[in-house]
Amino acid sequence: MKKITLILGIIFMTSCSSTRFVDSWKNEEIVAFRPKKLLVIGMTDNLTARKIFEEELKKEFTKRGINAHESTTVLEESFTDAQRSEREIEMMKEKLVDEGFDAVAITAVVGVDDKRNYRSDYYTFGYDWYRFGRYYYRFQRVYYTPGYYNDYKVYHVETSIYNIEEDTEKSLVWVGTLNIVDPYSITATVNDYVARITKQLEREGIIDPL
Repeated sequence: MKKITLILGIIFMTSCSSTRFVDSWKNEEIVAFRPKKLLVIGMTDNLTARKIFEEELKKEFTKRGINAHESTTVLEESFTDAQRSEREIEMMKEKLVDEGFDAVAITAVVGVDDKRNYRSDYYTFGYDWYRFGRYYYRFQRVYYTPGYYNDYKVYHVETSIYNIEEDTEKSLVWVGTLNIVDPYSITATVNDYVARITKQLEREGIIDPL
């Protein structure tokens, strides 16, 4: 978990990003989701990234009439400093319920892919393809031309919303997966991700549109 939580911080601190919605699942047994008090959690031990992300998502929930709070203002900082047992997490959940929380929106990186992008202008079909000498002469530049390809990363990020008053399979309200391609700045990445998540939540009727 330590490596995964570090990645979320890297996403928000590295180099404008392209955020793409992948898929989502909604609990059809839940007719209306109207939490009394919702906690926003960004799973990273990078405190700066976590604060910026949680503040932005909380702001969007608040605009829609949801009483949302950032985990940085509710959970003890020491709780996220180390991996916790299931019992410790259950005790934390019970404490949240005692404090009036009935829902949690948690975001975490669930995977990272290394990708390589090739310049398409080298793939021009023509006379060069018919003769070995010309083909070799043209495409040897692949090995001697800086910038012929570039490496980048794709981060697979999930946001899940839970009803923490439920202790059954019905507790999961909604989960959505997005890919963040080659992120650049913390502000641009957070704003892009939060905008896409909230728009999808609106489409699926989880939160009210503005």
